[in-house]
Amino acid sequence: MSHPFERPSLEVLSAEILRQTAACAPGRSIAPSEVAQALAPEEHWRGLLGAVREAAVALQREGRLEVLRKGKPVPPEEVRGVIRLRAPAA
Repeated sequence: MSHPFERPSLEVLSAEILRQTAACAPGRSIAPSEVAQALAPEEHWRGLLGAVREAAVALQREGRLEVLRKGKPVPPEEVRGVIRLRAPAA
């Protein structure tokens, strides 16, 4: 019998977003799915995407992350559709 998947906390999601974006080359970005796949078993990662986006927007509001749409930073209220995440430019 498989164990029920416990969704990571916002703190865990935020830490993983910051870890992955910090590991990128300057100016490079990651997909939210990369964060979800790092934290969830194969069959559960898609269910984490909403929570990853939520954590990303919270980090963006704190100035710790840039959320990109079509390669350009977007304000938190315009985060929708396909997005990418990157560390803010120094």
